[in-house]
Amino acid sequence: MDPLSSLLSGIRAEGSVVTSAVLSTPWSIHFADQAALTMVTVLRGGGVLHLSDEDSRRVRPGETALVRGPAPFLLADRADRADVVDDPATRYEVACFLCDDEDHYVAPSPDVGATTLVVGVYRTAGLRSDRVLDTLPPVLIVEEEPGVCDWMETVACDAANLQPGSQALMDRMLDWALVCTLRTWFERSGADAPAWYRGLADPIVGPALEAVHRRPTERWTVARMAAEAGVSRALFARRFREVVGRPPLTYVTEHRLDEASDLLTSTDLGVAQIAKAVGYADSFGFSAAFKRARGSSPTAFRHALSYASRP
Repeated sequence: MDPLSSLLSGIRAEGSVVTSAVLSTPWSIHFADQAALTMVTVLRGGGVLHLSDEDSRRVRPGETALVRGPAPFLLADRADRADVVDDPATRYEVACFLCDDEDHYVAPSPDVGATTLVVGVYRTAGLRSDRVLDTLPPVLIVEEEPGVCDWMETVACDAANLQPGSQALMDRMLDWALVCTLRTWFERSGADAPAWYRGLADPIVGPALEAVHRRPTERWTVARMAAEAGVSRALFARRFREVVGRPPLTYVTEHRLDEASDLLTSTDLGVAQIAKAVGYADSFGFSAAFKRARGSSPTAFRHALSYASRP
């Protein structure tokens, strides 16, 4: 599994919401469910995002906005509508649907100024997913490829009409859309993209990175990683540091400990089992490396996060 797939494996859309409504001005949609990540794709119409830090960004038809949580935010029809969030007469909750008397989806007429949205709300599972979110700005906006919005609206109509399996289809469609949006964003970010993402695109570093993520328990050395890339050890080490910003074996250690941190918080596996799963020969070496990097033993780390997550 490549790094992006691995990191995204814990981010899922569950119970996604489709909002399609004819909104008379002034209007606003309030997002306050404290989701880790919210994706808003504008199929028709448009609006202005009002963020908690008082920043505002316009979202146009055919664009997707990703907003990091958990702070609430607002989507309104104009830049000066932020004050309508406290006015129930002009506020729509995200679960508002345009339906007929039998609760069937009704496509809005384009001549009445409809704003049509597909909204995905994402929860995360474990520290692995948090590492993706930490690389993102508070809000990012990406223009979708031609035809994507038409396909998304077709799936949204099916979900709103409550056909068998429609909710699962909608959730998986939003997962697909999230991966595509993030890939587009990282590609456009260039030098500002995460180091592991830049490495994937590099013809020398990429094959070794994929091998490390695919076979984490292997006894990786610089020579073995260079063999995956098909170049000399010296060339590989130099190129890896240039692209990723750290030596190859430092990256391997960081990756193993990141995976171990996630396993400690998301599973009941014992320390010895986790040590083996991330490529350490024994729990003693693993515990020593973990304490050097995290400042506490694996057991103390697990207990601390377990205590912090209690209600």
